[in-house]
Amino acid sequence: MGQRRTIAGSRMLITGASQGIGRALALAAARRGARVLAAARSDELLSQLADEAHAAGGTLEVVRADVTSAEDRQRMADAALRHFGGLDVLVNNAGIGATGHFAECGPERLRAIMEVNFFGLTETTRVCLPLLRQGHRPAIVNISSIAGKRGIPARSEYSASKFAVQGFSEALRAEMARFGIDVLVVSPGLTQTNFSQNMLEQKARLQMDHMRGMTAEDVAAAALGAIERGSNEVCLTLQGRLIVLVSRFFPRLADRIAARRVRALFRDEIAARHQLPVRPAPAFAPQVVAGASERGTPSP
Repeated sequence: MGQRRTIAGSRMLITGASQGIGRALALAAARRGARVLAAARSDELLSQLADEAHAAGGTLEVVRADVTSAEDRQRMADAALRHFGGLDVLVNNAGIGATGHFAECGPERLRAIMEVNFFGLTETTRVCLPLLRQGHRPAIVNISSIAGKRGIPARSEYSASKFAVQGFSEALRAEMARFGIDVLVVSPGLTQTNFSQNMLEQKARLQMDHMRGMTAEDVAAAALGAIERGSNEVCLTLQGRLIVLVSRFFPRLADRIAARRVRALFRDEIAARHQLPVRPAPAFAPQVVAGASERGTPSP
């Protein structure tokens, strides 16, 4: 466990704040008295977010920024210093995804996902470290996914990016102990957002109904609770926690379940691949030499 802290008065930078979980987090934190810097790529959506936060009496500033841009990452840090005089909590929320089976996708998709979900996160963290080291009970909060605990078929690249976030976070948590900076990982399961509509591609046969998941507001409330408690790891939804539990203690069972689902999706393709071709009968039968042995060597 890390340090306990209060949301009210905290200076908080949230990336990917214009939609989904990031937007819900920004509004909830502002309503609870945090001074929020909301970062995203859309000026229009950021303006709408600011209007809503201000109408509720919250303190929220915005900065247009793309986490894949070094210039924009520095712009976020500069804005936090300019508006609030520093930073206490960095929430790395920006992310993208795609669905489709790895064998049928090109390398550019994996690179695009890793650029946002991993490199954008790590380099935003790097540029904000000088501010966080001067912050009050500082924390880095990485919004990951249950897919970072158990790889999900047809989401291999997204899963890989979130596993990378998990490993980075665990190592960073130990490294940041000397600075008094907590590192928290929040892993939502299915969430009712437009994340699926914003994916790079949707080519998976295995579909997931995100509308059956928890709301973005529920995820935001859980994340803010984890920040207050200083929880190192938070896995959300009962189904998500069950997936993590089975994967940890019964990994072979988890593998079999996942493989069975994929084989069912590709049943026709598998059957066609294993159907042996019928060989035509030979035009003539070879003559058997009298006295030949089974190996075809003449008997003495």
